[in-house]
Amino acid sequence: MSTGRGPSRRLWSGPLLAGLLALLSVAACSTGSGDSDRYHDGLLFIATGNTTGTYYQFGGGYADLVSKHLPGYKMRAEPTGASGENISRVDTGDMDLALSHADTAADGVLGQGIFPGRPQRVVALARLYDNIAQVVVRTNPKIHTLADLRGKRVSTGTLNSGTDVVAGRMLEAAGLDADRDLTRLRWSLSETTKGMKAGTLDAFIFVSGLPTTGVTELFTTAPGQFGFLPVGDVLIGMNQRHGGIYQATTIAKSVYNTAADIATVAIPSMLVVSPDVPEELAYQLTKVLFEHQGELATAHAEGANFTAATARLTDPVPLHPGARRFYEHG
Repeated sequence: MSTGRGPSRRLWSGPLLAGLLALLSVAACSTGSGDSDRYHDGLLFIATGNTTGTYYQFGGGYADLVSKHLPGYKMRAEPTGASGENISRVDTGDMDLALSHADTAADGVLGQGIFPGRPQRVVALARLYDNIAQVVVRTNPKIHTLADLRGKRVSTGTLNSGTDVVAGRMLEAAGLDADRDLTRLRWSLSETTKGMKAGTLDAFIFVSGLPTTGVTELFTTAPGQFGFLPVGDVLIGMNQRHGGIYQATTIAKSVYNTAADIATVAIPSMLVVSPDVPEELAYQLTKVLFEHQGELATAHAEGANFTAATARLTDPVPLHPGARRFYEHG
């Protein structure tokens, strides 16, 4: 898997950059294309998420596919604070592509939510799999609903991440002010699971594809100490306030070996890109996504859970013209 090592594409320098440029030069010669034909000299960056979350695994798998199957290009997956940060970094040009929750991407394009009055320059390559809201609580006979988290210590994910946005809306629909009615901690997933084990957290919300590595590790290393909270009852309230983008779903008991399926909510994920990416490159990036989807599913199971028929449904985030060409003509 391609991995990141820092917050900015500008970290590519010195011997590392020279080595990669040498490799790309060989690839370019073998395909008959020169530096002038390659966007950003063939070095692409995709913003993902927490290192123990699905976006990081999925994004790393996709980066490997692009590096393997798109001649003249290498892609690197960068760990980030996820959706909100990802949209901002594509907007500024620091990242070329990113993974994001659909609601955060829509807020970015419309200049609302965490981007008030600041529309972000992002377009979509594809709508992907659904992210699932997972609410994990320390075993406590007094916690049965989200409303029971009043006064508790709750991690809602990295600040302005897709998880943070969805978690706040879930708690709002349960009648809670996330910043006043509980101790809200905006921790990464790795920090969160450590806090749960240490007893410094009572619960957390994480929104991701299934299974989520950090959640799996928590359940397997501390059996019986934690469980899922059913939260399907907040769906109506969330959609009344936020335009019907959320969906009802369940976490099947087979995913984490739980006693029963867990009712919860889902939000689609998107692969977004800078509108500055050339049309032909965007077409090829979309083509790789679908022509090698079986390989992507080996990086994470969610790689199998989207189709070309649904991938083009990204409104209100516009499709990149190159992606639209792929969906219309193949």
